[in-house]
Amino acid sequence: MKSSRILIVGASWIGDMVMAQSLFITLKRQQPSGQIDVLAPKWTFALLERMPEVSQAIEMPLGHGKLGLIARITLGKQLRDNHYDQAILLPNSWKSALTPFFANIPLRTGYVGECRWGLLNNSHRLNKKLLTQTVQRFVALAYPKNRSKPPECPIPYFNISVNQQQQVIRQFKINTKHKILVLCPGAEYGSAKRWLPNYFSEVANHYLNQNWQVWLMGSNKDKKVAQEINQQTHHLCQNFTGLTSIAAAMDLMSLATAVVANDSGLMHIAAGLGKKVIALYGSSDPNFTPPLNKAAKIIYLKLSCSPCFKRECPLGHLDCLTGIKPKQVIEAIRS
Repeated sequence: MKSSRILIVGASWIGDMVMAQSLFITLKRQQPSGQIDVLAPKWTFALLERMPEVSQAIEMPLGHGKLGLIARITLGKQLRDNHYDQAILLPNSWKSALTPFFANIPLRTGYVGECRWGLLNNSHRLNKKLLTQTVQRFVALAYPKNRSKPPECPIPYFNISVNQQQQVIRQFKINTKHKILVLCPGAEYGSAKRWLPNYFSEVANHYLNQNWQVWLMGSNKDKKVAQEINQQTHHLCQNFTGLTSIAAAMDLMSLATAVVANDSGLMHIAAGLGKKVIALYGSSDPNFTPPLNKAAKIIYLKLSCSPCFKRECPLGHLDCLTGIKPKQVIEAIRS
């Protein structure tokens, strides 16, 4: 029996791409000699390069939300020479099914959505009561449809080499003699997922007084909040926000002792690195997108108004996050 070649149409969010590795691991377990290629935005390549199950990352040149009908058809035709046996689509959009269809991939698997009947020929109906987590929904696509129980979901893990670690140690002149606490105060989705800056700084000051290093990590959008936190620690934190690529951020975070993060892409990356993660949930649901790591600790208050899944608190008080006190986070790290 020949080895299968599978094209995964990947996700456009960091957290979703981390969780997708559980699907890749499952497919590799089913067919160890099979090849898995992932069609995804170029910025995800750093993640995919650190997933040993992925043979090749193929750039999806269109940004999130863009139709680009001609470009998707052209890309599909270009992929015909790869002779894929199956495509598995993680997005539920109609446009995401165009490229596999025009690549003439004989088996095209995904969930029913946006009238994709003609583009998919192995359509799964999503049972939200059975598959309560995003990762379960991804992994279920590796199995025959209509299974009566959720699939086992392998824990994602990133392959970070010693050479990659040594490179960022030299590049950023890292002192590895002291413990490292990484704080990730951002969350792309909105303010209803962001813990308070003064709470982060209180945790930072506690560990700075314990002779730990404290690093602030995030994207350019997180620079303002990181600067606010650093001001409240007399600029004793090492501020990496906006200064690193995703690859460098992953390699740096692999050196951490512990990570405190909102429900964000960096939280999922830290979990994929096997770190002790303290994951803070406000407007989102930790049962839906938990950190996939047995060492992770979730802090979630389960208020009657949460999860609301809103970008900003609709009630204006943000009690779901202001009620999580720094002492709880410090105790979670200590325990």
